[in-house]
Amino acid sequence: MGLKKSSFNDFRSALGFITILPAGSDLKFAPGEMIRFFPVVGLILGGMLAAFDFIVSSLFYKGVAALLDMVFLVVVTGAFHLDGVGDTADGIFSHRPREKALLIMKDSRCGIMGLVAVVCTLALKFAGIYSVKSYYPAGTAALLLLIIPAYSRAGMIFGIKFLNYGRTKGTGHGFFERELKFHDFIWFSIPVFLSCFTGFKFMIINTAFGLMVFSILCFYREKMKCITGDMLGAMTEIVEAMLFIIAGMTLF
Repeated sequence: MGLKKSSFNDFRSALGFITILPAGSDLKFAPGEMIRFFPVVGLILGGMLAAFDFIVSSLFYKGVAALLDMVFLVVVTGAFHLDGVGDTADGIFSHRPREKALLIMKDSRCGIMGLVAVVCTLALKFAGIYSVKSYYPAGTAALLLLIIPAYSRAGMIFGIKFLNYGRTKGTGHGFFERELKFHDFIWFSIPVFLSCFTGFKFMIINTAFGLMVFSILCFYREKMKCITGDMLGAMTEIVEAMLFIIAGMTLF
C-alpha cells in the first residue's frame, strides 16, 4: 500500500510539474521518481487534446480547430516547454562559449533567436495538427492526437538518461541525481502499443521518434556537452511538432 501511495505521489509530481492541471495540495515534489510518469502525463494531455478537438471540430472548420488545438496545448502546459524553446535557441545560437550560453539560457528575456524558434515551433505544430485532421478519419486522427504528446514527453527520459546535467544547481538538477533504469521507461510502452493501431504509421512514428531524439541529443552533446531543463523542454516541443508533421505526411 505504501508503495502504491508513493507511486501515486510521483505521478502527481509529474502532473503538477509539466502541466497546470491540479495535482493536490499535499504534493511532495519528487523529481527523481516522477520521471517515469512523463509518458502517462503525455497521454492525459493527449486525451484532453483529442476531447477538446472533438468539441471544436464540431463548431469550426479544420483550420480553426487545429489552431485552437495548438493553443490548448500551450495553455494546459503553461507554455512551460515553449519557454525552454526560446531560452535554448537564445543560448545555443548565440555562438558564445558553453558557460556563456548557459548564462544566456537563464536570462528571462527572450531574444530574436528565441522568438523565431518559438514562432516556428508553433507554426510547425499547427501545420502538423491540421494535416493529421485533414488526412485521416476522425478515429485515427484522435489516436494520433492522443499518443504524440506522450511520445514527446517520453523523449525527456532519454535526455536525462544519456546526457549529463549542465548546471551545479537548477530546476532540473533533481532529475539527474540517480541513474535511470529499465523500469523508468516502462510507461513508454503504452503509447508505443497504441501506435500499433495506426497501421503502417506505427513504423513511421516510432522510427521518426527514435531518429529525432537521437539527433537532438547528438546536437546537444556536440554544441553543449550537456543538457539542461530548458533543453529538455525544447526537445519536447520540437519532437511533438515534428511528429505531428510526419504523421500528417500524405507520402505514407
